[in-house]
Amino acid sequence: MKKRTGMQAILFSLPAILLLPGASAQAANSYPTVAVADYVLGCMIANGQTRETLERCSCSIDVISTIIPYEEYEAAETFQRMGQLPGEKGVIFRQTAPARNTTANLRRAQAEADMRCF
Repeated sequence: MKKRTGMQAILFSLPAILLLPGASAQAANSYPTVAVADYVLGCMIANGQTRETLERCSCSIDVISTIIPYEEYEAAETFQRMGQLPGEKGVIFRQTAPARNTTANLRRAQAEADMRCF
């Protein structure tokens, strides 16, 4: 039997690591890096630009990601952003049942994150 090099051993064991309990749940709740960075940046602008705020804002998006899946987070963010359009253009993003429900879920997740992190 041929002895594996360090890199080969790591690559060989990688699939086994992915099968560990919790690894798939963590992957299922992961948000894209850009979304995380955008959230943390906005949070820091709103709450102060200190190291402590960075840690709290990072904690906040981590909590949110355990409560709602990224697709729902993305939809809620879209509803909120598009709901700022004035007049009839923004009505569908503010007053429809899907818009209200999705944004309410995000607000609940943010409230939970605030309680845990701030």
